[in-house]
Amino acid sequence: MIGRLNHVALAVPDLAAAIATYRDTLGAEVSAIVPQPEHGVNTVFVMLPNTKVELLGALGEGSPIAKFLERNPEGGIHHLCYEVDDILAARDRLTAAGARVLGTGEPRIGAHGKPVLFLHPKDFLGTLVELEQA
Repeated sequence: MIGRLNHVALAVPDLAAAIATYRDTLGAEVSAIVPQPEHGVNTVFVMLPNTKVELLGALGEGSPIAKFLERNPEGGIHHLCYEVDDILAARDRLTAAGARVLGTGEPRIGAHGKPVLFLHPKDFLGTLVELEQA
């Protein structure tokens, strides 16, 4: 059901410092900061030959990243994003198998302009999983 790994998301306490680390220290191609107010995050994508790393900074006090950083002040891996061909079919298959979809269960538009869903980490080995329509 899952396709390729679209990205690994890292929550970071200082987005500018994280950008500098990837761009200046590692020599990576780094996108501009894009606010995602509907998700409460600022996003930056580090382009790699085989996938992307998403750097997530908090956008507002209600941000899920702000809450993550309260528990993990230095930041860390926030989620893995896998592509699926049909997000609604994937959701229905997963919920039928007992997996929990976060939020309303309806896809929202994600940072790439495509529908996304998040799956409860307790159902996936302690890892928050994002599914993105391919």
